[in-house]
Amino acid sequence: MHLLDEYAYGLWGSVLFNILVFGFFTFAAFKPTKKRDWRTLGAFTAFMVALFAEMFGFPLTIYFLTSILGNKYPVLDPFTHLNGHLWVALAGGSEVLYSILHPLSNVFIFSGLIVIAMGWRGIHGGNGDLITYGIYKYVRHPQYSGFMLMIIGFLIQWPTIITLIMAPILLIMYVKLAKKEERKMIENFGQEYVEYREQVPAFFPLNIKKGE
Repeated sequence: MHLLDEYAYGLWGSVLFNILVFGFFTFAAFKPTKKRDWRTLGAFTAFMVALFAEMFGFPLTIYFLTSILGNKYPVLDPFTHLNGHLWVALAGGSEVLYSILHPLSNVFIFSGLIVIAMGWRGIHGGNGDLITYGIYKYVRHPQYSGFMLMIIGFLIQWPTIITLIMAPILLIMYVKLAKKEERKMIENFGQEYVEYREQVPAFFPLNIKKGE
């Protein structure tokens, strides 16, 4: 039997393994030092726990949807690994869609980890100065950008009711934290930071100038 067609839940060892692996790499990239950093990492860790608990443990979202839709649910066997991908299930169990979404989600997830690491190296290598080079030349808050990319990646890979609820809450949390940090940066660097903020976007490099 194809592995994607096998029952894929109740694997609590896999739940723990994935939480520890992604938690370790996220911790290593983010390197929390302040209370704010730990709060940011803690909120994202809660998102990962909810995600992997449904991905390998108990498929709450699938039980909920199948109980509502009954025989109108788009796949006959919703409890295989392939059909556990909600986007794939809604497409009727398309392995082609699975082969597209899975690597695409990994691009977002690991790009997020890289961006977080680049942001950490920049800010902690600045010795208290305003950092406007490296990745900070393109975005003002690369570490939050990285968490956003990872959240998007996980939602592409394995959306659930809980993570779909948590995702916008986390994104709003990161935006508020960024604004709070910017008020502190203006206090520290004054007009220099105000000018930097006017030239560089907050999270995604939407206005990169040619030649930069």
